[in-house]
Amino acid sequence: MHSLAAGLRLPTNGLDYTILAIYFVVVLGIGFAARASVKTSLDFFLSGRSLPAWVTGLAFVAANLGATEILGMAATGAQYGVAVVHWYWIGAIPAMVFLGLVMMPFYYRSKVRSVPEFLLQRFDASAHLLSSALFAFAAILIAGVNLYALSIVVEALLGWPQWVAIVVAGLFVLAYITVGGLSSAIYNEVLQFFVILAALIPLVVLGLKRVGGWGALSDNLESAHGHNYLTAWGGTGIGQSNPLGANWLTIILGLGFVLSFGYWTTNFAEVQRALSAKNLSAAQRTPLIAAFPKMFIVFLVMIPGLVAAALVPKIGTPGSDLTYNDAIPYLMQELLPNGVLGIAVTGLLAAFMAGMAANVSSFNTVFTYDIWSKYVKKGQPDAYYLRFGRLITAIGVLASIGTAFIASSFSNIMGYLQTLFSFFNVPMFVVFVIGMFWKRASVKSGVWGLLAGTTAAMVNYFWIYKQGVVSIPTDQGANFVSAIVGFAAGAIVMVVVTLFTAPKPEAELAGLVYGTTSPGLEEPPADGDGAWYRRPALLGWGAVVLAALCYLPYSL
Repeated sequence: MHSLAAGLRLPTNGLDYTILAIYFVVVLGIGFAARASVKTSLDFFLSGRSLPAWVTGLAFVAANLGATEILGMAATGAQYGVAVVHWYWIGAIPAMVFLGLVMMPFYYRSKVRSVPEFLLQRFDASAHLLSSALFAFAAILIAGVNLYALSIVVEALLGWPQWVAIVVAGLFVLAYITVGGLSSAIYNEVLQFFVILAALIPLVVLGLKRVGGWGALSDNLESAHGHNYLTAWGGTGIGQSNPLGANWLTIILGLGFVLSFGYWTTNFAEVQRALSAKNLSAAQRTPLIAAFPKMFIVFLVMIPGLVAAALVPKIGTPGSDLTYNDAIPYLMQELLPNGVLGIAVTGLLAAFMAGMAANVSSFNTVFTYDIWSKYVKKGQPDAYYLRFGRLITAIGVLASIGTAFIASSFSNIMGYLQTLFSFFNVPMFVVFVIGMFWKRASVKSGVWGLLAGTTAAMVNYFWIYKQGVVSIPTDQGANFVSAIVGFAAGAIVMVVVTLFTAPKPEAELAGLVYGTTSPGLEEPPADGDGAWYRRPALLGWGAVVLAALCYLPYSL
């Protein structure tokens, strides 16, 4: 098992523990306050579709601020340098905008309660059941990543054994989700968003001060790692070498299109936040509002990773006691005074709990609505599904505790997460995008596309890459290739199956395929939604242009 370095012990005192205790009390208080609004299963799983856009927007980005962002992206920055910006400006913003402008109208107007339920309406029960099972399994694996990341940090920083940290954190998340449902998770995610910022900003400021500013940091890293370490596109020509081990084609297709669109548009842990919005306009604006903080958060995780690489030149190599995952905890130990240290520890715990809560709350919804109520216990009273939702939440948390140890074989947990996304999200995305834009796609093509995409991505990673059939320099580069292979295989199989099987009657595709509408599902705009600053197109294209401009300083 990969643990943080044994020497990483923070000098926490009573002030730090007091800050931590206050945070936990507030989080539980939010959970119990949200309980009063939980009357039906829709309240528990989707907050009764009643939340404003600014709340769901912040929750949308906070749900992603788990282990992926804090430890994983800082580790990626230390390992690959400035190339980490690709995960934000090309690997997130375009897909978030596409979700808001194109896909949310389909999701929201069809009144689906989950992402797999959309496949039931567009294809058939076999595609629906397979996608539900794949998503539920992936959600538990990803929740386990957050628990594992939390445990190694708590063990190293506070001295708790890993198993104690895993159990305590898991039970704590279980408590506030079981009591308050999705509303509790979302309002806590809004709180966690600001706590996480309060933890990361001091690390950036004090880290840059320690190394003498950005100029001195750049000179240090360029001499140690070369110029390409500090540029986004340097050395990405086909046949050239760069720290990321990927060329411009695999970055744009593998990360910028397949992986990012697969994650942001079909990952129910994210889409669930938008589905809880009070109307269609708020649902569309949810990922668009989230896009603006998302594109700047990269600096809060990249810079600490670069600072750690400068202060510990051999970090992540066999000659160092520190893995890439140690970048953030190492800087906390070196830079933060008491009080600020307590906020930083609280912020890390908040990040991990936000990521875990997002996946557990999406897992309980998919398992209850898409598996249990559709195929096991049909037609039960709503109160039954509300009780079952709380029970399956507990089971999901216990399963996450088990899967936390699977993540231990990866020294960079971002690599593990990207591997999971290429296996599970990419095949679902190809089925969605073809089914949503091609009326002719047949009923049976959905399930075969899912099977082909998942199988091809796994074969490429475990056999072609891991067995050395084709040489790919890094795990991340292999993930990009696996995503492309999975997408291509799923698309080809869907086309072939469609040619030999019957399409769905066109009358049943109303509102499910681009260019069609479903009578009676249009809703009048709410008061104020017509304001220019709330127009989804303006927000979306503004985010895309701003993300493109962000690349300029790092493209020389």
